Amino acid sequence: MLYRRHLRIKVLQALYSWYTGSTDDLGSGEKQLLQSVNKIYELFIWQLSFILELRRFADVRMEENKQKFYPTDDDLKPRLNFIQNQVLLELEQNLDFKRKDAAFKTNWGSEEGIVRKFFNELKEKDFYNAYLLNEKLSLEDDKHFLIKLVDLLLADFDLLKSFYEEKNVHYTDGYDLVNILLIKFIDTFSTGFISGSLLPDIYKSENGSGEEDMQFLKRLYRHVITRDEELTEILKLKTNNWDYDRVPMMDIILLKMAIIEFQEMETVPVKVTLNEYIELAKYFSTPNSKTFV
Repeated sequence: MLYRRHLRIKVLQALYSWYTGSTDDLGSGEKQLLQSVNKIYELFIWQLSFILELRRFADVRMEENKQKFYPTDDDLKPRLNFIQNQVLLELEQNLDFKRKDAAFKTNWGSEEGIVRKFFNELKEKDFYNAYLLNEKLSLEDDKHFLIKLVDLLLADFDLLKSFYEEKNVHYTDGYDLVNILLIKFIDTFSTGFISGSLLPDIYKSENGSGEEDMQFLKRLYRHVITRDEELTEILKLKTNNWDYDRVPMMDIILLKMAIIEFQEMETVPVKVTLNEYIELAKYFSTPNSKTFV
């Protein structure tokens, strides 16, 4: 589920905390790193459960509208596209999702205000009303609608972000990434997804165990720290045209991570490592860092 770039970013953040003194115990730092990755998956399940709760809320509202003293034609003959969305109905019956949903104790019962506000905003969106009017829905239409829901509304829904921030700081840090993962999951959803299907694991691995990626994460983090003095000397030799003490901390960490990959991660092509750390420097450090790295 998570690509190596995502794992590198998590290691980068953890190492930055280490070097800036937020933590000074290797074992504790590694534990926090693994927890931060696991919290991404936990938030992924929470976001799926929120969308399912939204579907259930719409279903209840539809039934309530039928019981009005003076129901309109739309109340009596509502359009069912959203509450019959194939992706959501299959996911709702999926055993693996139910297990994980229960394990993470997701519960929107006391947060109806968030669900209602989101639904009211959704009803005002053109893409929602166009979806309801579609009389020849396909699975692709259902998927396309959900992708728009995530991309155009869920991604910037501040009330939900605040709710997650109060629950766990890692939820806030991973919010944007989780929405990307949601879109990817929805996009790859197929008719082969049944109640017995397994949700993707947090670690992306061809054999399904995720062990290789987990070891990549732990090894990269541990070896930058345990080989710190050696890596510092290597960088001082290679940056003799620069004042090492004035090089941004983020650049130093990125370069140390890259050296560990070059020397110890035999399965990662050198070109891939180069490109990845140049990109990370562009996004996480100074404007000149991309060129420097």
